[in-house]
Amino acid sequence: MSQHYLQPLFAPQAIAVFGASDQTGTVGGRVYRNLVAGAYGGPIYPIQPGPATLGDRPCFPSLEALPARVDLAILAVPATAAPKLIHACGAAGVKAALILPEDHEDATSPALERPLQEAATRQGVRLLCPRGFGFMRPGLGLNATDSHNTAEPGSLALVSQSGAMCTAILDWACAHRIGFSAVVAVGGGPGVDFGDTLDYLALDPHTRSILVYLEGLRDARRFMSGLRAAARLKPVIAIKAGRYAEGSRAALSHTGALIGSDDVFDAALRRAGVVRAKSIEQMFAAAQLFATRHRLRGQRLAIVTNAGGPGVMATDRAVEQNIRLAEPGPATLAQLDADLPATWSRANPVDLSDAATPEHYAAAVTACLKDEQVDGVLVLLTPQATTQPTQAAAAVIQAAAHTSKPLLACWLGAAQVQEGRELFAHHKIPSFTNPESALEAFAFLAAFHDNQKLLLQAPGPLASQTPPDIVGARLIVEGALSERRSQLSDLETRALLRAFHIPMAPALTVHTPNEALAAAEYLGFPVALKILAPELVHKSDVDGVKLNVEGAGTVRPAYNDLLAAVRARRPGLQIEGVTVEKMYRDPKGRELLVGIVDDPVFGPVIAFGAGGTTVEVLRDRAVALPPLNEHLAETLIQATRTAKLLDAFRNLPPVDHAALVGVLLRLSELACELPEIKELDINPLMADDRGVLALDARIVVQPRPAGRHRYGHMAIHPYPLHWVEHLQLNDGTDIQIRPIRPEDAELERAFVRGLSPEARFFRFMNTIQDLSQDLLIRLTQLDYDRELALLATTVQDGRETALGVARYATNPDGRTAEFALVIADGWQQHGLGTRLMHSLIEAARDKGYVALEGEVLANNTKMLGLMKKLGFASRISPEDAGLMWVSKALLSGALNE
Repeated sequence: MSQHYLQPLFAPQAIAVFGASDQTGTVGGRVYRNLVAGAYGGPIYPIQPGPATLGDRPCFPSLEALPARVDLAILAVPATAAPKLIHACGAAGVKAALILPEDHEDATSPALERPLQEAATRQGVRLLCPRGFGFMRPGLGLNATDSHNTAEPGSLALVSQSGAMCTAILDWACAHRIGFSAVVAVGGGPGVDFGDTLDYLALDPHTRSILVYLEGLRDARRFMSGLRAAARLKPVIAIKAGRYAEGSRAALSHTGALIGSDDVFDAALRRAGVVRAKSIEQMFAAAQLFATRHRLRGQRLAIVTNAGGPGVMATDRAVEQNIRLAEPGPATLAQLDADLPATWSRANPVDLSDAATPEHYAAAVTACLKDEQVDGVLVLLTPQATTQPTQAAAAVIQAAAHTSKPLLACWLGAAQVQEGRELFAHHKIPSFTNPESALEAFAFLAAFHDNQKLLLQAPGPLASQTPPDIVGARLIVEGALSERRSQLSDLETRALLRAFHIPMAPALTVHTPNEALAAAEYLGFPVALKILAPELVHKSDVDGVKLNVEGAGTVRPAYNDLLAAVRARRPGLQIEGVTVEKMYRDPKGRELLVGIVDDPVFGPVIAFGAGGTTVEVLRDRAVALPPLNEHLAETLIQATRTAKLLDAFRNLPPVDHAALVGVLLRLSELACELPEIKELDINPLMADDRGVLALDARIVVQPRPAGRHRYGHMAIHPYPLHWVEHLQLNDGTDIQIRPIRPEDAELERAFVRGLSPEARFFRFMNTIQDLSQDLLIRLTQLDYDRELALLATTVQDGRETALGVARYATNPDGRTAEFALVIADGWQQHGLGTRLMHSLIEAARDKGYVALEGEVLANNTKMLGLMKKLGFASRISPEDAGLMWVSKALLSGALNE
């Protein structure tokens, strides 16, 4: 694939500054001063009609007057002038523009947003429109901001929706000697957004970890796509201010009333493999740790201290953070006995006592880091009479010089420990002023480790072997919507759940006392009577439930009493009838709630938690974004306190866990396949040792948004099962063509290793011998929304073998995609390339792309012949005569638009 489309913005070869000035009180003056003061190696051209020079540099009246082409234009001009200048930039071949308005008029205001976007789209210019600040690339000496901040080069990137947050974090980072690979302020308007920037930083070799600060989202799918791409390769920490304004909508079900937008945002970050900080302090703490090279492989922590009190405080906080204290092995204990004072604690925390010397600290840290039972070490020091804080810090630094495990330091106090803290900062060892902050930081590492497991999950839309009746379910929903109803009737609700194989207690709807009696006799006693009124969310609030109705003589009186009680509590309530339901009486049952809520930003969300009439009081629930598989469903269950009630306790057997997971998977299927579902609420769902049973359910629907492609309503695209094919080649070889999965990493690596040098060169256009881990992740952990790789495999000697791969990735215009194809040397000339490309073309057309494009080496005659056969047009690349640019229109006339 070609270079990233944001390379001209974040790594320009030359820069032009409109509105450059020598007046530091203006935006143009500050930006120009910062650019000139940095170590940026490319030319900087000030553009300002009038003066011939600006400082010691020539000044130019326009882009046309420049001696060379530039990649980046910085527009420090009145916002109203920006659209016209964007047209000029496009005509001059400028690929990117940073807009920092000189006046108070906001470039992201509705009046200017549309003309800016139209100009940029027409001219092919990438816009960055922050509300202030700009961006920095310290490693390149590039400071394109209007702030007074500077930053040291480093491996940490910051992407923020607030320029003020950028300046605050930079100020803090300067004091802690933390450097940055990039600092970018993104606006909420047109042009480059979070998704684009994260996508670029994911591939940036200078960035090792990323901080994200945001206040709101426009496009959840694009945000999640960029976030997941970055988190697959690098640790990402996010913090969000406030809640979504849309989250204040009125909820029509238990689930909708329980789930807030912040819960959903939290679930989205976990699913993206991202760690969330809840405060600026936590973000700073996590930033220290992620700025180092160390990563966590477990949660077992050793604590080394010279005082019992701080050790106990640290232990308490570790328990609160669900951090496990490591149990040192026999060899470690023996080594510590030999090296430490006789009074040491002989346990974790490793209390060295107040007689601890720098040598004791070095010995304890060395022994703990070497122990296979220890995943990380927290070192505490309090300045006592015999303590040498600075020397102890030096000893700890030396002991940790060659470890791959995280080490955190906490020198408590102020004046006496300041020099030691500075020593830690100089050697890039995370240092904290209190044990609580240090343990929160360690918990972030642990959360990152856990969330990465969630990121690797790539479930399909249909999780079970027994397919649901999607057609029947959709007809039910369409029938209700055609009658302008937003709520399904009781019968429709039961039918829809049945279509997705979710078991529900038998029930009949009745309208008279005699019908109630007949229904009870038919279902068998005991029964429950429930009022049927669409307006009600909580039937029990109006005495609308009669339980344990026994015997024929009690049914009709119970029916009359039920109606009288409801009418007394809610006069004028529209009552559609009464439901007679077979009574569930198993004392081993646990009341649960499961449901779906359509979040206005992230789309459908699955909820699980405690059910029953006290659901709003207990508020014990967790949420997850679909699609789910068994691992994700189990993770959702375990995120609640209710999970402990599902196992055996006292005289109760464990519930049928497989059946409970099965219901969550069915809800996931329902959320994937029916975008019309606004809210679905099953409360209670009874779970016992024999299975699960829904006792009450409520479904609210809404019209499907127009113009969306399949699964366009979801923040995470499911694994595209519909592109799985089973074929047979002309020689009788059975092959499978399927989308690639994360677990195909070793299969992909073996495939590339087996290619001839020529085939590898034709595919990657360099002399690559093997796939790096980062490249392997990029090739196998796909987003499926903006990229697709189809893998052709067969079974040889009982093992699956890769024969070829065809893939596409969305181009920045969002309308076209760039493709690549490679076939194993021994399987060429078997028609496999044609089969793969036909499938890829069909998938791209189904996705709505107007064209497939790609680069082919001019001497790759076999590939060029295949492209001609498939109807691709070709021309010599204007940038390299050794490359042919091939393209195929997927819609009539698409390439001429």
